[in-house]
Amino acid sequence: MAGKVGMQRVAVEVTVRELDVERDLAAVEELERRCEVGLSGDQAGGKKKKRKSMSLCVEQIGDPLARVRHAPEHVMLVAECGEEMVGVIKACIKMVSRGGSTGSSSSSSGSVAKQQQQPAAAYVKVAFILGLRVSPSHRRLGIATALVKAAEEWSRKRGAAHATMATTESNKASLALFAGRFGYVPFRRPVLLGRPVHARWLPVTSRHRVLQLTPTLAAAAYARLLPARDTEFLPADLPALLAHKLTLGTFVAIESSDGHTTANAPSPSFAVLSVWDQTRSLRLRVDGAPALLRHSLAAVRALDRAAPWLRVPSVPDIFRPFGAYLIYGVRMSGPEGPALLRTLCSHAHNMARNNPACGVVAADLSPDDPAAAAIPSWHRFSYDEDVWCIKNLSDSNAASDWPASAPPGSVLFVDPREF
Repeated sequence: MAGKVGMQRVAVEVTVRELDVERDLAAVEELERRCEVGLSGDQAGGKKKKRKSMSLCVEQIGDPLARVRHAPEHVMLVAECGEEMVGVIKACIKMVSRGGSTGSSSSSSGSVAKQQQQPAAAYVKVAFILGLRVSPSHRRLGIATALVKAAEEWSRKRGAAHATMATTESNKASLALFAGRFGYVPFRRPVLLGRPVHARWLPVTSRHRVLQLTPTLAAAAYARLLPARDTEFLPADLPALLAHKLTLGTFVAIESSDGHTTANAPSPSFAVLSVWDQTRSLRLRVDGAPALLRHSLAAVRALDRAAPWLRVPSVPDIFRPFGAYLIYGVRMSGPEGPALLRTLCSHAHNMARNNPACGVVAADLSPDDPAAAAIPSWHRFSYDEDVWCIKNLSDSNAASDWPASAPPGSVLFVDPREF
């Protein structure tokens, strides 16, 4: 990582500097253990994602830079008070699509002509600020402010036009810090749709065929299915993401030749998605579950092991740390599209079943994406409180502000590398 971050001082004499992996790794891991973290990865207010009495927490494992290392420009900043590490923050800069098409997929010729006349939206340089942690014993001392300012300064020097961060609706402290003090604006609300990995294979109908695309073919397919003019936050390095070792494959589901479609069908139905293995860098954990629920699920697992012919839908032990497979690049088309997408989700589930570390398959989508209604999910494994906030880092061009609301017909792309 090129460049040094200038030191910043707060009331308690805290120094902000770049991470030295060899020197700081143990201290970073200890700080992570002291901080409770929600699904979006933010922790400014020390809140967990709560649903009634239970909460779903995240534990980062392995490389502390895993969520940002994929970007050519990335950094992890640490805050020290004397010899003690009291805070960290990460940032990376990527070229992503801004979207901007104002038309939806209307059938009127006038709307189509107007949409075709619009120039393709440019890719813009965006800073992603994530992983803010402050030691519980050093909060409300300006440490989070110093870290955010340093991350923004680092991003601005490298030409980022915007900065984004993710928090949760219930994390009032984080929203107050970013939206109140730093001028970030809440603008997107993706939903996480999760389903536990069952002990049994999920059936896949013979009416559907599942095909795996090579990374090259997948990149070509997504170039048509996710045009930059209609897609927000599509990374310019999508081909690299599709070819990444943690992308387990891109899969297409179509109707079998003996199905209802014919060779002359002008617009056959299909569905496509990619699967990312998040089990190597992240663990989820359910806290605060009542004893009755714990014992009930344990009894169901025991019954399934003892009498597998009953095909009881048992789920993994979610009260111990478990990993996830993330579905991304979800698209569907045609009248059979939702059913084909459900077939792909079953295929992804069956892939996850072969990995003992995987306990859930999840997808992050815009709530108004038609695919969101077709993806099978469990209420207890899903979440709708995530809030994306954005800030314009470039004062020279007010027109570069991101639209406050998604244009009709646009698609929100959620990069699994930053989950």
